[in-house]
Amino acid sequence: MELTKEKIVELLETKDDKQIEALFAEARRVREQQFGNKIFLYGFVYFSTWCRNDCTFCYYRKSNQIERYRKTPEEILRLSQELAESGVHLIDLTMGEDLSYHEEDFETVLSIIRSIKETTGLPVMISPGVVSDQQIKAFAEAGTDWYALYQETHNRDLFAKLRLDQDYDERMHAKLYAKEQGMLIEEGLMSGVGENSEDIAHSLMEMGRIGASQVRVMSFVPQAGSPMEHVKTPDRMLEMKIIALMRILYPWALIPTSLDVDGIAGLEARVNAGGNVVTSIIPPRTGLAGVAQNSMDVDDGSRTVAEAEKILESLGLQAATAEEYQKYIGELKCRKL
Repeated sequence: MELTKEKIVELLETKDDKQIEALFAEARRVREQQFGNKIFLYGFVYFSTWCRNDCTFCYYRKSNQIERYRKTPEEILRLSQELAESGVHLIDLTMGEDLSYHEEDFETVLSIIRSIKETTGLPVMISPGVVSDQQIKAFAEAGTDWYALYQETHNRDLFAKLRLDQDYDERMHAKLYAKEQGMLIEEGLMSGVGENSEDIAHSLMEMGRIGASQVRVMSFVPQAGSPMEHVKTPDRMLEMKIIALMRILYPWALIPTSLDVDGIAGLEARVNAGGNVVTSIIPPRTGLAGVAQNSMDVDDGSRTVAEAEKILESLGLQAATAEEYQKYIGELKCRKL
């Protein structure tokens, strides 16, 4: 299936059930051709909910009067070890743009990354927001495998409305510099935040242009205390179509099926749309929060490897091994060079 920008717009807007199912079937065919029946699993440690930014869509925006936390290095390492023992293939370290870490040049975070890699043997993804080139280089030197930093949209006017007082080009530069330093990069967009089909098509093309090895989409979920609190969450069909289009455009890419939007109940539809990474797996009863939904399926134990594997098996799929994941990201790094 050849996907021009015009064809992408057509598929995003179609309501024809046969055309939609054909899109999903093609995405699954492409995934199977590239990955067989294997799906990757990511553990999620949102270790600081403090942030200097005031994004209009985010629950953790600095002006929102909410309870926040900052996990200790010991807690982060323990949680990472627990996730590794449960069977995840990567530890995703996510944080708000916490000024306390900026003030110490991320020395604590760098030490945590080294400890996680040494004790678990797993790859590490860091999502620190926009940091300096020097700090990005330090992440790379510490052995960080992935740098995740989402524009959310590649429409500059919409970006300015979503990420107040932030610089589009500075954010883009950070991820491109991380790529130059040898890290794989993840790019992401949000659906249902005021974009149109042409904006989405443009974002999909931009993800390829910048050489993102992991691409993702998450449906907007209104957050209490944010300026977008009363904006309606979009029909999930839009997110599923975007996942399928990503898969067809970038057969080799890692495409998350996040548990952070609709919990474990949303996994099957996202996998059937072509996703091949279960993200935001969180150990129960640990005091950790999610991003899109801060408490969705966390404490009841639904966002675990065991629960995800049940659904994957029902779809004729299975979790890859940690060794298979390590091998694949090694191939991605070679591809990037």
